[in-house]
Amino acid sequence: MLKNWNTAEIPSKEEIKSRLDKSRNRLYELQMKIKEHKLPVLVLFEGWGASGKGSTIGKVIKNIDPRFFKVATMSAPTEEELRKPFLYRYMKQIPESGKFTFLDSGWMDETVHNRLQDNLSDEDYDKRIDSIKRFERQLTDNGYLVVKFFMHIDREEQEKRIQKLLKEKDTKWRVSSFDKWQNEHYKKCYKVFDRYLNDTNLPTSPWYLIDSKDSKWAELQVLEILVSGIEVALQNSAHSVPILQNIFPLVKMPKLADVPLEGKELTDEEYKKELDELQDKLKDLHNRLYRKRVPVIITYEGWDAAGKGGNIKRITEALDPRGFEVHPIASPEPHEKARHYLWRFWTRLPKDGHIAIFDRTWYGRVMVERLEGFCSENDWKRAYNEMNEFEKELSDWGAIIIKFWVQIDKDTQLQRFTDRQNNPEKRWKITDEDWRNREKWDLYEEAIDEMLQKTSTTYAPWHILESVDKKYARIKALKIIIKELEKVLN
Repeated sequence: MLKNWNTAEIPSKEEIKSRLDKSRNRLYELQMKIKEHKLPVLVLFEGWGASGKGSTIGKVIKNIDPRFFKVATMSAPTEEELRKPFLYRYMKQIPESGKFTFLDSGWMDETVHNRLQDNLSDEDYDKRIDSIKRFERQLTDNGYLVVKFFMHIDREEQEKRIQKLLKEKDTKWRVSSFDKWQNEHYKKCYKVFDRYLNDTNLPTSPWYLIDSKDSKWAELQVLEILVSGIEVALQNSAHSVPILQNIFPLVKMPKLADVPLEGKELTDEEYKKELDELQDKLKDLHNRLYRKRVPVIITYEGWDAAGKGGNIKRITEALDPRGFEVHPIASPEPHEKARHYLWRFWTRLPKDGHIAIFDRTWYGRVMVERLEGFCSENDWKRAYNEMNEFEKELSDWGAIIIKFWVQIDKDTQLQRFTDRQNNPEKRWKITDEDWRNREKWDLYEEAIDEMLQKTSTTYAPWHILESVDKKYARIKALKIIIKELEKVLN
């Protein structure tokens, strides 16, 4: 992109002033339309050191009510962030619907920095690019406007600005050692920047190269592009997004109706003996997981009253309480509902060496949200591929992903519902919503079968726990977890 880019002739000062006034006023008007249409806008500023990213952001946000935007400067990742997936800290920053987030540098800066410092092999760079493209496409597919600016200056201009900043006590801090290194190795950086821009120039989130030699001209380019992008996004907000074909290898799963539940039982003696042995083994494996910094994500989905809670309890009893967290997932809070539906799961991921257990998961998108009309048909149909991509990201990070579906039959559920209803100590476990969901058993079973078929990948397959006998299901879950951990640790 940089190689084929020709700098446009800078307009006269009078023309720039006239167009700036018009663009500033238009952006001010559009902020209310953004709020009204619940359009989230993510604006990424990348570019050369001393190219004016921060000052340009400062000028743009003057035209927006401060209640509607956030600015984040993405410096080098912290030690804590380095123990999470690469995209974790960027996913955390995405705006709520109806608001702006401006990023002063982001995933491009971190990627090219890694590349220039030889911390990213060719293979890892290609994987990183795939991750970034999926990340940006998922945002735009889910209604986000993603605007990416690259602030461009030549080597001589960069050197002049660096020297000017270094001369003043109050500005010398703004010049980093990497800025100096970048100027000394301008050609090398140029080549890496150019490749990255070409690799990630997507139809739904293209790069805009900004001629940054003149600050007012740079501000005008940014404002006009931003205004135009918002106007187009507001017109297209109701459009459906094409459903992508799954590209990930799948494991064939049986239909729930074909899963035998008879004969899956344990005596109390068998259960206690196996439970003690398996919990001891899991305890040892947890210590090894921490030492080797392997993250583990265990997810539970299943019928109401299937025994998820008791199953999780038998696992956590064997774990060091400092090394795991259980996330009970209920209906999204308003601030969660206002973002990409995977945001609340990204922000609950464990650090490496730790275990996260999810009681209900992102699969609610293709079950309860699908059947209760909480999202559009296009949303839930698109979600199968998005969730496979999400789990691929976690797998490539090095996470062990273990997904359980806890299975019972309709009669067993009725018996357990009735027991809860009649027992004052357990009555809190049963709700009107549980009874309503039971009336839609057949519809849910159809949706679950489709979910199992489309999201049981080789790197994150589903495991069905037959739970008419809860003791049997608990032992089976422990055995599967131990097997999966040993497979990686050994």
